[in-house]
Parts: sequence; C-alpha cells; structure tokens
Amino acid sequence: MNANSLSGKTAVVTGTASGIGRSVAIMLANNGAKVFGGDIAPTSGDDTTFTDLNITTTNCDVTAEQDVIRLIEMAADHSGKIDILVNNAGVGMVKQIPDVSEEDWDYCMGVNLKGPFLCSKHAISYMSDGGSIINISSNAGLLPRAHDPIYSTSKGALIALTRSLALCHSTDQIRVNAVCPGPVGDTVMMDQGLQETGDPVAAYQATVDASPIARAAGRMIHVDEIASAVLYLAGDSSRMVTGTSIAIDGGKSLGVPPAIVASH
Repeated sequence: MNANSLSGKTAVVTGTASGIGRSVAIMLANNGAKVFGGDIAPTSGDDTTFTDLNITTTNCDVTAEQDVIRLIEMAADHSGKIDILVNNAGVGMVKQIPDVSEEDWDYCMGVNLKGPFLCSKHAISYMSDGGSIINISSNAGLLPRAHDPIYSTSKGALIALTRSLALCHSTDQIRVNAVCPGPVGDTVMMDQGLQETGDPVAAYQATVDASPIARAAGRMIHVDEIASAVLYLAGDSSRMVTGTSIAIDGGKSLGVPPAIVASH
C-alpha cells in the first residue's frame, strides 16, 4: 500500500486560494483525501482543478472564531472526523519595531498565530482517533531576521505552539509538526515583497543567494516541494514524528552561506 495514501481521510487546509496552500490542497486531494479549504478570498467556483478534485472551499478569516468553527464543522460533517489540519494561512510584515503600530502587531499575530490556535482548538475534538496537525511556519521562526522582526516573532511563536500541542495531545495520538519554508517563489507574499523593494530582479537574486542550495540551483523553492513535506507529515509514514520543525529553506537557516568561489 502507498504509505502516502490518504484515502478515506478528511483534511482542512487554510489559505488555499494561492501559493503553498493551493499546492497543499491539490497534493492531498491527489493522494485520496477529501479536502476542505478556507481562505479570506476563496477560490472561485470556476477553478476546474479544485472542481475536478472535489475540493470544497469557503470563505474563512482565520482570526474570526465563527468562521473557523464553520470551516471545521463543514469538514467534520463529511465523515464525522478530521484527520488532517494544515494551518497555512499567513501574512508577512516587513517593518522595524519602532514603525510597527498596535494594529500591525495584532494583524500579524492574529493571522499567523491566533489563526492556527483557533483552527487547532476546534479541530482537535474531531481527532479522537488520532490525527495530524501541520503548521506552516517559516525559516524566520528558526532564527531571527533583521528586516521583519514581528513576522519572525509570530513564526517562532508558532513553532512553540507546535511543540506544546504535540506534547499535550500525544496521549490522543495527535501529531503536531511544523514546516518551515525559506524563499518560495510564485506566492503572493513573495511577489509582493519583491515588488516593494523597487528592484524586483535584484531582490530576487539576493533572496536566492541567501540560501546556499537555492543559490547553487539558481532558483527559489517550489510550492510543490513544501506540499511534499506536508504530504509526508499527513500520511502514515510519519506516525512516530511529532513536535518537529522541518526546514525547507535551501539551507538558509544554517547560517552564513559559503562565499562564491570563482573557477580558475
């Protein structure tokens, strides 16, 4: 039997309208899961890929508890249980701390930390036979970054929440893990960030160069490479994996990459 088969499993994925969330929803559905996706701007009904894979989407602001409850109960009504929860919805924030308003703080922490808390809180009661919660954190949660300290704080706190939930719900056989992407291309967050620099071409190259394997490969990370890690953590191959943070960042969180040495 395919260890990655998710046949008969029900999955909830947040932030499915684009980028990593969309790729995760498609990959889980392609491997047999019935996927329910939530997004503040959900995929339209004419998305043939989602339609073909029977992916159900709905509007969901992960900071609004009633939205979260509605998404979770919609999924639970399908089979009476939830097997997989992927807390993917997230926002970036590139500001220095003196420039961060209280509203900025609440917004970033609300989406990146309160959202996973609310989704996990309401999904856990439907995981009585065990389940897998996968939080999409960031390499910014593994080490501080000078250009986005509040974002880094939110993602570091999400890793702490991951470890705490994993410990608290181990007796329920609920596994909780984090995936920590580095520079992922073709996402709304990355595209906006590059454009805001004023020189997206130079910013793209600098972002790639900051991750040693990405630099060696000459490209950013693909969304499907993140989704593949989520698929592993969702399936039976990872039944003894909990409380971990998997960095898929081209080595960015290792430290300062080696200098480029010219060939002779």
